[in-house]
Amino acid sequence: MPEYRVQVLEDILRRLHKSVDGLHGTVVVSIEGFVVAAYSGEGRSRTSNPVDSPQIAAMAAAIIALGERVLGRLARGEIDRILLDGTEGGIIVVPAGPEAAVATMVNKEAKLGLVMHELRRSSREVYKVLVRTAQEEKVR
Repeated sequence: MPEYRVQVLEDILRRLHKSVDGLHGTVVVSIEGFVVAAYSGEGRSRTSNPVDSPQIAAMAAAIIALGERVLGRLARGEIDRILLDGTEGGIIVVPAGPEAAVATMVNKEAKLGLVMHELRRSSREVYKVLVRTAQEEKVR
């Protein structure tokens, strides 16, 4: 993916973090489990908040694959979002088209309704960028 597209995706993630409180980091992942773009949050180093680690991307891809299998088996449609809520916070994964997803880590104080609304909006923006990138690559 061209570097400028990664920067556009990181800007989308940055705007998400500015629009809601309680996010610890957000990553765009491919369904294969690779990091496409990541944002750790203002003032956070990547070592103290390794949101762009391959492990986070692989786990998010695995969560999506399992969710798709469960919903398919139960004939419940497609994934809208996946929320894993733990005692210290959670992770929300939202599809960004058929080939990618946006995963964000949230703290316990986050307003989940607002986070999910903004995350859905951001995932639509991510999808548009990824579609444009794919179309440009086909033209080449």
